[in-house]
Amino acid sequence: MSLTDYLIARISTDGPLSIADYMTASLLHPEFGYYATRDPFGAAGDFTTAPEISQMFGELAGLCLAQAWMDRGGAAQGKMLLVEPGPGRGTLMADMLRVLAKVPNLTPEVHLIEASAHLKAVQRATLSGVDVTWHDTVSSLPQGPVYMVANEFLDALPIRQFVREGEMWRERQVGVVEGKLAFGLAPPSFNTGLRHVEGITPQGGMVELCPAASGFASDIATRIAAAGGVAIFIDYGGWVSQGDTLQALRDHAPVDPLSDAGSADLTAHVDFERIAAAASHAGAQVSPLLTQGAWLRRLGIDHRAQALAAKLQGDARADHLAAHHRLTDSAEMGQLFKVLAIHATGTPPVPAFETPDPAFD
Repeated sequence: MSLTDYLIARISTDGPLSIADYMTASLLHPEFGYYATRDPFGAAGDFTTAPEISQMFGELAGLCLAQAWMDRGGAAQGKMLLVEPGPGRGTLMADMLRVLAKVPNLTPEVHLIEASAHLKAVQRATLSGVDVTWHDTVSSLPQGPVYMVANEFLDALPIRQFVREGEMWRERQVGVVEGKLAFGLAPPSFNTGLRHVEGITPQGGMVELCPAASGFASDIATRIAAAGGVAIFIDYGGWVSQGDTLQALRDHAPVDPLSDAGSADLTAHVDFERIAAAASHAGAQVSPLLTQGAWLRRLGIDHRAQALAAKLQGDARADHLAAHHRLTDSAEMGQLFKVLAIHATGTPPVPAFETPDPAFD
């Protein structure tokens, strides 16, 4: 049996699935789910994340956390809970730890939030020799100051999609048509959770909600508001969600999200306005939104790239400079990816987030 067969049988019995339910099954089904059956990262996988492109990304993220930790009193805070949700291969954490190891009196307590048993094994190998505690959800994190980087985590959380019809909304669903998975729409209904976008959504326009992302941001913000620390969210998306952004990637190319369920990565753009609102409602201070390019440049990536380039020659130097360009250029990841930080009210701004990004003027 394939995941598609399983889902067709489930729909035939229980009715159409929400997009959220389809994403959850496709990514995390324990036998057929995408993350349960493969290592999807890098050139040999389906997509490449920033930490896999260059060590500079993780080094600067670690530097950002280190400075934030020192700005908040350093070791006087007690233990530092170094947290990463959706840590992929563990590459970002390994690069951050290499930087944090150089900070006097700092020995972080490493916590990874990972739902995939397969990826936990990959992370264990990458972080061999590091004392790591794994968590299935944020709820089991211990109490204490949380210092967290979430890179391309929120985009994989399940979304729901709604199409406006008059004063009501129709939820997009996955059903079965002629024996195949197909998109459809539920009957119209009122939805008070979409009032914030009624004024900007035309008739027939689509809006996406991600309750899991807002809930995660709220949980982390509640902890930071109570015990201190910072959280940095890096993902592709924008300030307000509009339109259909659900996409599937296989072998670094877009494919039909419903074709061969469980064989492609499913993601959607992050609505940073809702992340900020959830964090603020939970009592945390929210930074200005930055582009990834602005964030990395404010942290010193240009200087770091030049220093590393001076030690390289030939193809290695060319690859290194290409990686810097890919991470920062506005035509590459520099503009597409956004960065948002949260911290406890009354504490210093997170480094690099002291002033707004002119890109959003």
